[in-house]
Amino acid sequence: MRPLMQRVAAVHDLSGFGGGSLTAVISILSAMGIQVCSLPTAVLSTHTGGFADFHFRDLTDDMAQIIAHWQRLGLNFSGVYSGFLGSAQQIASVLHLFDTCTSSTTLRVVDPVLGDDGQLYATMTPDMVTEMRTLVGQADVITPNITEAALLLGQPLTPQMSQDQIKNWVVSLADLGPRQVIITSVPEEDMRGTAVVAFDRETGQFWKVGCSYIPAHYPGTGDIFASVITGALLQGDSLPLSLDRAVQFVSLTIRATFGHNVPEREGVLLERVLPCLNAPVSLSSFELL
Repeated sequence: MRPLMQRVAAVHDLSGFGGGSLTAVISILSAMGIQVCSLPTAVLSTHTGGFADFHFRDLTDDMAQIIAHWQRLGLNFSGVYSGFLGSAQQIASVLHLFDTCTSSTTLRVVDPVLGDDGQLYATMTPDMVTEMRTLVGQADVITPNITEAALLLGQPLTPQMSQDQIKNWVVSLADLGPRQVIITSVPEEDMRGTAVVAFDRETGQFWKVGCSYIPAHYPGTGDIFASVITGALLQGDSLPLSLDRAVQFVSLTIRATFGHNVPEREGVLLERVLPCLNAPVSLSSFELL
């Protein structure tokens, strides 16, 4: 029986406090009219950015059993969207999910959560970087930040990058296998902000959306960005329009939070702006590179 709405298998952690992870993924995709089927990779008391002594429970063994049950049920997903993974062994489970509960039309989105600000996250290891390259190779769309792009390519991260350099990076990432590569937090050459840069291997086109600078760094915005990208692509938006929707929504969550002097480690006030998700894009700002 065909499902009444599109379903996404969301392979993410569940953090009890601090926003992001499955809390954001379920909220955003549900608001966009997409059913979320959660495949938790780990349970944490908080996210790993800005909190010490957090509780962390790896769910690697549980993942295999959940996927096996889904397979017995004959579930087939419109999209599979993976984010934070609790161990390198979990990548094999995500690949198995790609092979068993999908079809030729399933959108496979991988947010290769590895690190930020030039460093690996506290729970990540060099083995995770190596295995993540395999997972990236089986994705349709990947959404690394600039640190994760450098890790995947084995390249040093520099404060400034020329347009030619970043174009070389997105092409090199596409050579690993994904059809569309989206890199976030790319420093602008004038250092007045950051940009999102994307490449579509099938068309050979490069796209860019600029992001105005706000002096704050909120964890979880990467999860929000990739969730909106996933929802927009499943709704039939083009790659550049999906970029616009994601950048505008993330910017809105940051602006809605910044004036309240909320501690950055607590994340953005996502719930305040969720109704804006389905508003039309107010100003299209994407450009061809």
